[in-house]
Amino acid sequence: MSACVLYHFAFDPGSRAARLALGEARLDFTETPVRPWEEGCPVATLNPSGMPPVLQLSDAGRPLTLCEPAAILGWLEERTPEPFLLPADPAERAEVRRLLTWFERRFTEEVNAVLLHERMEKPLLRLGPPEARALRAGREALKSHLAMTEGLLARRDALAGRRISQADIVAAAHLSVLDYFGEVAWASWPGLKTWYMKLKSRPSFRPLLADRFPGVQASAWYQDLDF
Repeated sequence: MSACVLYHFAFDPGSRAARLALGEARLDFTETPVRPWEEGCPVATLNPSGMPPVLQLSDAGRPLTLCEPAAILGWLEERTPEPFLLPADPAERAEVRRLLTWFERRFTEEVNAVLLHERMEKPLLRLGPPEARALRAGREALKSHLAMTEGLLARRDALAGRRISQADIVAAAHLSVLDYFGEVAWASWPGLKTWYMKLKSRPSFRPLLADRFPGVQASAWYQDLDF
């Protein structure tokens, strides 16, 4: 198999999920950063949605273009004879898919569409300063989601069950972006903090800790593995 090329935006949670999953698979890939809101972005010709991540590769001599996290994580799962980031147990697989849908829909709509819009999209698109009312609403929604996540981890080793799965990869990708902007009060969620520390210490996570958003300093603990 020839080298893979991943088109991604460093602070897009979906792009981070793809980078983490590729790292967990120990698959060599070249990163090509993109800015999907700019005219001429190469992703616009590769993915009908115009959004990253997009993975281009050659598999057994056949060119493949995999668009967005579900396709990339699904391909990584199917290329291995043993379960990779989906549990073998059908009930745990169903739980993984439930949690993926939660983060893709409700978390994205209630948290990211508010907090990341105010903290990240507005500066990039020059839409003015963050609005205090929107920040308060996004932070209240985030607390609700963190409480649900803390509850899961009170009775499980990982989000969906006994071992790290796609659910952990996707959740960590979302939370890592918010963590960069200092939006996660880890001291209030000890179980979640322990879980995140374990994921943050994995080799696949290291490239994410080197990401920097222009004009915004990372939270004081962003790079610390033991915080």
